[in-house]
Amino acid sequence: QVQLAESGGGLVQPGESLRLSCAASGFALQLDTIGWFRQAPGKEREGVSAISRTDGSTHYADSVKGRFTISRDNTKNTVYLQMNSLKPEDTAVYHCVSGYRGPTTLLGRLWNVSGQYEHWGQGVQVTVSS
Repeated sequence: QVQLAESGGGLVQPGESLRLSCAASGFALQLDTIGWFRQAPGKEREGVSAISRTDGSTHYADSVKGRFTISRDNTKNTVYLQMNSLKPEDTAVYHCVSGYRGPTTLLGRLWNVSGQYEHWGQGVQVTVSS
């Protein structure tokens, strides 16, 4: 049974950093494309980042480029999202996702489409406020 467990969220001030973790069980993360989505109250769900299973290439939303970094530790079966220079607009519940269903060749276009992922973690709250 596939399970994704996020951790590392919390309350921070603008400009500070957090590192989210997504620990997987039931499958090997390195064999799947893993993503992070977020949803703030009253806003649509947004794809934040993804890391490809085939070549480890990474994808980011324009709103987080240069501030967030996704990485994968295969030995721990865990994916991380390092978030630096956090802003109040980063406040949201962050979900780890897996089970990408789309064509690998179209990952560049589909990585941020929530319907392309089969498995979702429960989510972790990130709040950025002074």
